Amino acid sequence: MTTATTGRTTVEGAVGTAHTRVEGRDKVTGAARYAGEIPFADLAHGWLVLSTVARGRIRSIDTDPVLGMPGVLAVLHHGNAPRVDTDYVGMLGIPPDPTAAVFQDDRVPHAGWPVALVVAGTPEQAREAAETLVVSYDEEPHDIALFADRTDAYPVDGHMPAETEKGDLAAGLAASAAVVDEEYTTPEEHHSMMEPHAATALWDGGRLEVVDSNQGTTWVQGELAKMFSLDESAVRVRSEHVGGGFGSKGLRAHQVSAVMAATVLQRPVRVVMTRRQMFSLAGYRSPTTQRVRLGADPDGRLRALEHRSLNQTSTFYEFVEPGAGVARIMYDADAHRTANHVVRLDVPSPTFMRAPGEAPGSFAIEAALDELAERCGVDPIELRLRNEPETGPVSGLPFSSRNLAACFREGARRFGWAERDPRPGVRRDGRWLLGTGTAAASFQAGAAPSTALVTAEADGTFTVRISAADLGTGARTALTLVAADALEVTPERVRVRIGDSDFGPAMIAGGSMGTRSWAWAITIAAGELRERLALGTSIPPEGITVRSDSTEALGALAQKERHSFGAQFAEVAVDTTTGEVRVRRMLGIFAAGRIVNPLTARNQLVGGMVWGISMALHEEAVRDRASGGLYGPDLTGYHVATHADVPDVEADWVDDPDPDDPVGIKGVGEIGIVGAAAAVANAVWHATGVRHRNLPIRPDRVLSATVPTAGGGTDA
Repeated sequence: MTTATTGRTTVEGAVGTAHTRVEGRDKVTGAARYAGEIPFADLAHGWLVLSTVARGRIRSIDTDPVLGMPGVLAVLHHGNAPRVDTDYVGMLGIPPDPTAAVFQDDRVPHAGWPVALVVAGTPEQAREAAETLVVSYDEEPHDIALFADRTDAYPVDGHMPAETEKGDLAAGLAASAAVVDEEYTTPEEHHSMMEPHAATALWDGGRLEVVDSNQGTTWVQGELAKMFSLDESAVRVRSEHVGGGFGSKGLRAHQVSAVMAATVLQRPVRVVMTRRQMFSLAGYRSPTTQRVRLGADPDGRLRALEHRSLNQTSTFYEFVEPGAGVARIMYDADAHRTANHVVRLDVPSPTFMRAPGEAPGSFAIEAALDELAERCGVDPIELRLRNEPETGPVSGLPFSSRNLAACFREGARRFGWAERDPRPGVRRDGRWLLGTGTAAASFQAGAAPSTALVTAEADGTFTVRISAADLGTGARTALTLVAADALEVTPERVRVRIGDSDFGPAMIAGGSMGTRSWAWAITIAAGELRERLALGTSIPPEGITVRSDSTEALGALAQKERHSFGAQFAEVAVDTTTGEVRVRRMLGIFAAGRIVNPLTARNQLVGGMVWGISMALHEEAVRDRASGGLYGPDLTGYHVATHADVPDVEADWVDDPDPDDPVGIKGVGEIGIVGAAAAVANAVWHATGVRHRNLPIRPDRVLSATVPTAGGGTDA
């Protein structure tokens, strides 16, 4: 522990010490209320009705029989719903997804599109009426087919440029002693967090209040204000406890429809998505098809690198899954080309999902690097270390820090990599073929302007108010530790309040930027408050409050490549008779800045790695070509890793504080999943000698692969 000395007391530093969640007791005892549990007087319940066709127009909605059913209060649809504005740019610098602007016209652009909201006195009445509602359509032909050679694909800038290029790629490949030119695919994947999307809307004295489960209250506040043409001060959004988000909990149909119904009925209305509705309305990770071309000298040093990624988007909204972006950070070559393209299909809009771009992109590039290592006869770790760039491969900017080599060295030591026989298909344990694999990981370490309020209370405690969101990551606890150190007091004297837009604008919980952004604002406010208290200012009964804004501090930062890095290791066992793949152990070593709370940080990293196992072996949402909808859109049909699939997963880190951050934070929320699926896939190759370039590695794919003789290799 560190020690901080003030004129009043001496305390040990809280940041870097393991601390149980400050709200943990409330959560396990049920005292913590989630969005769908908070009681309201005169509460009505809305139930969304979704389209059963994938493309067409609504011909009619037969509301009269439903309005006569017990408890039914209203049926909102495109013929009677309030009009909303979607001609604006949102907080994230992108237009709103029109899926949220429900009931504005008769168009149906995908299966599961919201066509009506039935509102009743109880959830059961609303559901029964919604299932009774008859909607007729004029159906049109639809197209949901994503494949690599689509001629209608085109480049899209997302949160990065669509395409980058330098050098002569053809010449670089031609001059290379070893070349990899392969296609890799990842399937449609869904967030499926424990807490479904839920929102309650009500008007109170002319002010709209929304109690929601979201990843940023000021984000949702701003979107609703613009959409309903309100001043932001006339909208309050609260979201104290959130049971997972992973990128999907922004503005969605349930919040907007709840506000519409509350406006029409002038009473509180709650809308909760069902699990099946979440598969249509909450966004998802688009499937990708990626082509990677690598050319290298005999010793594995890259001469040429091309990474092209294609994903699907809806016909009404452009969302890019930037799979090729990871190559712009990880590896350099004289000839370097990356591209992110999309194709419009009759499908729901994809959205951000944990490590957007990096998770599927790392599978492709890290599997290709493993193939290159095999062809060059170079150890996979050594090949990656030989291709460590000195500056950003595309930007040319210096790295704030890049401790990937330290992660690989420490991980190799702890995993026992030196004892690995590089030949595939030679290790056995009874009926099981054994193999080990590795992959690199990276994720951006950004920060966004935020405000915070810190109050010195008359009783000697301190209250922090910030519009942060704790999705279950432990952010509330981490901010308590940061505030305690900044105030030079013990954590027990600090109370952190979050999840209320009235606390002022702040960064959302996303992009692994939340805790870093919020901690920056809290540190500034706490420093100013400490200075005022050092002057001997007496504290009045209402306390002394300081408000901070980190915009100026962040604007003064020098331009650098700021990222967390990591090395993933996996050992698998494969039964080629049954097709079963078992991950026996995983190890991830990360360089992710200063770790604020080792207890919750390790949980985040392990959780990401487990998701990587799930991505590699289980998760796959499949669309029916005939209907345009998903097969089994629930947790029966959509398989995820369970306890039986995850016997031994360990995460740790090397010392890596960010010198430009006041606390040294980078971010741990998303890097745990990056490279994890690639490490598993590379281990499956080492076990069997068969390359699997299409996720997930299902038993049928293992069975259909050609198993080589010992020491040989082939492709699935």
